[in-house]
Amino acid sequence: MRTSGVLLAVSSLPSAYGIGDFGKEAHTFVDLLVKSNMKLWQVLPLNPLGYGNSPYQPYSSKAMDELYLSLDLLYEEGLIKKPKPFKALETKVDYDQVRQYKSKYYQEAFKKFRPNVAYQHFLKENPWVEMYAIFVTFKELHQLQMWTTWQKEFKTYVKNKAIDLTPYLPRIQYHQMIQYLLFQQFYALKQYANRQGIQLVGDIPIYVGIDSIDVWMNQSQFMITAEGEPTHIAGVPPDYFSKTGQRWGNPLYRWDVMEKDGFKFWIDRLGFNANLFDIIRIDHFRAFDTYWKIPATCPTAVEGAWIEAPGYALFDTIYQQLPKINIIAEDLGDLRPQVLQLRDHYHLPGMKIFQFEFPIYPDGNGQMPKPIPPKLSENAVAYTGTHDNQTTMGWYASLKPASQNQLAIFLKPFAGTVAEQLCQLTLQSPVKYAILPMQDLLSLDDQARMNVPGTIGSPNWEWKLKDFSAFESMIKKIKTWVVNSQRST
Repeated sequence: MRTSGVLLAVSSLPSAYGIGDFGKEAHTFVDLLVKSNMKLWQVLPLNPLGYGNSPYQPYSSKAMDELYLSLDLLYEEGLIKKPKPFKALETKVDYDQVRQYKSKYYQEAFKKFRPNVAYQHFLKENPWVEMYAIFVTFKELHQLQMWTTWQKEFKTYVKNKAIDLTPYLPRIQYHQMIQYLLFQQFYALKQYANRQGIQLVGDIPIYVGIDSIDVWMNQSQFMITAEGEPTHIAGVPPDYFSKTGQRWGNPLYRWDVMEKDGFKFWIDRLGFNANLFDIIRIDHFRAFDTYWKIPATCPTAVEGAWIEAPGYALFDTIYQQLPKINIIAEDLGDLRPQVLQLRDHYHLPGMKIFQFEFPIYPDGNGQMPKPIPPKLSENAVAYTGTHDNQTTMGWYASLKPASQNQLAIFLKPFAGTVAEQLCQLTLQSPVKYAILPMQDLLSLDDQARMNVPGTIGSPNWEWKLKDFSAFESMIKKIKTWVVNSQRST
């Protein structure tokens, strides 16, 4: 069945408290998706934000960031007093200020929180929570510095448990409570969405951050020294996005070690996320075939080598142990044929970005090529753009007039702004899933861009909606598009 949906980060939801969360506005968004006849809500990673507030450099591949905890829901549970609005009308997230503001209410909730049977069951079913709480507590003791710089007894605790945790129990219990409340709110949202026919599409980075509990607890499975410093790091060579490539800084996996223990790290990670999301998009799928190995001493991603990974052995194991998992392969960029062969061997839908699908650039002789509609497989996910692209309106404005004229040939059958036309063309494509960024549904320019690859910090990851009024005004139009594209049940 061909379906459609919206790409919108939880952080980008409207909120009276400076950042989107799992509360009433998230439930309202589900209602609006239902009215539009869309069936999918794709989010960005929900894990604790790392360097530059990037969701792709998390402190944990399982824990969620406390910022997504709804103050309104905590108030309804009687855990906090009625919260005062904070940066309610902002269209950018000020992460530091919002974190400080919300933290006061979380501290209040901790004073009133009383462990119950549900809480004890959660901790029993999720033993990772205790170790995560210990890890974060240790980070706080070291002014949030990387675990590789901690005092020796803290740095090596995961190996020898040689620290009496008694003095730190209040803070450890605080972080355990935060995770319990987060997952309680998230699962209530997921159940609400699923009951109304909305599926959640999760997004997990292929790599984990060096400053994460994943590396701290599994040091033998990463390319790091005995002191925890990476010897080689992840990224991609020079490409469309960056002349010097993208130096992500994540430590690379020791695939030989992982294969020997049956890829337990990956089975555990994917199995956990399969319980959270109906569909999982894995970022940078190509690294399961070949990955760019950059020496940690290199300041850019120009130096490096493509190294083969045991993709077939890994995915054979995944489908043996997680036969019902639904995966989307992010297969963008310049790929060798073997990447697509790996994807197709497991019938994984790949991704198509319509901004990349048109011959809008002159050939070597300065002539525009003849317009040829893009050929798309049915087993794919089509987007106008993703969180890493310019918005469609920003992209269009950056094109030369000849390229704009070329694009107009493809968009001629459709009415509205260029963004609206491209949204309709994407919906009309034969692909299984068509997912549209909220920024393009609202015809926003690059002021609403979510991320510029290869750059760190503000304004990346900060865009948010002030309210739903603009989206609500589009619902009738979007529903017509969905029905006309035969993506409505």
